Amino acid sequence: MIDHICVGVKNYAKSREFYRKTMSTLGYKLLQEIDGNAGFGTDGLKCGFWISKSQKPSTQVHFCFKAPTREAVRAFYEAALATGGKEETPPGIVEEYHPSYFATFVFDPDGYKIEALCLEDESL
Repeated sequence: MIDHICVGVKNYAKSREFYRKTMSTLGYKLLQEIDGNAGFGTDGLKCGFWISKSQKPSTQVHFCFKAPTREAVRAFYEAALATGGKEETPPGIVEEYHPSYFATFVFDPDGYKIEALCLEDESL
């Protein structure tokens, strides 16, 4: 079980805005800011994802965030591109993973690979 994740970012303000917008599409909110660190969570009490100002962020990381619906995956994608993210894969089914694996992959402003995923089969 993971308690929280923290990644270093070069441009704190740009990354804070990127994550504030994209994560809001999945129900996350910016819950806390402390000296160049921003914490995001869904329940108002616990920050499960953090960004921290850093001169040397690592891009050998891939984060996947659970989305409640396929529409949330699409909204995440649009918010990411609108706030400086780069597309890797647009929203859609990834058959080789699972018949209901609906996801999008984007890169944040520091090049981290970020995924939003919904496994709910909305065709039923």
